[in-house]
Amino acid sequence: MTSDENMTFKSYQDRANLFVKEYLLADSLIPYTSVISGMLACKMVFDLTQFLGSNYFKIHSNFSKVQRIEWNNRAVSTTHAIFITTISLYLVFCSSLFRDNPSSELITVRRSTLSTFALGVSVGYFISDLGSILWFFPSLGGYEYVIHHLLSLVAVAYSMFSGEGQLYTFMVLISETTTPGINLRWYLDVAGMKKSKAYLINGVVIFISWLVARILLFIYMFYHVYLHFDQVEQMHPFGQILVVAVPVVLSVMNLVWFAKIIKGLRKTLAKRQ
Repeated sequence: MTSDENMTFKSYQDRANLFVKEYLLADSLIPYTSVISGMLACKMVFDLTQFLGSNYFKIHSNFSKVQRIEWNNRAVSTTHAIFITTISLYLVFCSSLFRDNPSSELITVRRSTLSTFALGVSVGYFISDLGSILWFFPSLGGYEYVIHHLLSLVAVAYSMFSGEGQLYTFMVLISETTTPGINLRWYLDVAGMKKSKAYLINGVVIFISWLVARILLFIYMFYHVYLHFDQVEQMHPFGQILVVAVPVVLSVMNLVWFAKIIKGLRKTLAKRQ
C-alpha cells in the first residue's frame, strides 16, 4: 500500500472503532445490541449446522423435517451453553466483580459491560429457542421446556436491563454446563449408538454434571442468598421475587429431571450386566 492508501485505511479503521465504541458498545445500547447479536449468532450456528449436516453427515438425509430442525437447534443450544457457562464461571468464581468486599457497592447491583453483554446474548438465545419450541410444539419440547425458557427469559432480561441480581443470574446460568452432554446423548441416539461405550460414558457424565451444576450449585446459591438477604431486600420487589422464586421453580424441575436421569442410567447399566 502507498502512504495515501495507508492513511485512508487507517481513517476507515478509526471510524469503525469509534462506531463500535460509541454506538454498538455504548452502555445504554449494550442490552439491545447484545440481544440482537445473540439472535444473529443463533441463526448463524443454525445455518452452519444445516450446511454441515446436509453435506458431511449421511444420516442427516434420513431425518424427518422435525429431526433436522432439532439437529440444528441442539447445535445452537450447545454453542450457547459453552459460551454462557464459560462467562458465568469466570464472573462468579474468577472475576473480582462479585467478590465480597464491605467497602464496595451492594453485591446485588454489581454489573459490568461484559456481564450485561453476556446476559443479552443469552436473552437473544432464549428468544430464538423459545420461538422454535413454540413453532414446532410439542416436537422440540413440551410445556416444561416452555416454562423453563419463559422463566429464564424473564429473569435474565430483568437482570440485564436493571443490573440487579446479576450474580445469582450467572449462578443459575452455570447450570447450562449440562446442555452439551444432553445434546450429545440425542446425537448418539439418532446415530444408533445407544449400546456403545460412548453412550454409557455420556450418561455418567450427565449424572455427575447435573448433580454438581443443577443440584449442589443451586444449594450453594440459596445459601449465598441467605447470607446476603439484607442486600437482596434492597432490590426492587420484582427483582426479589425473581431471585427467590425462579431458582426454586427451576430447582424443582431439576430434581424431577434428575430423577429421570438416575432412572435412565440405572436402566442402561442393568442392560450391560
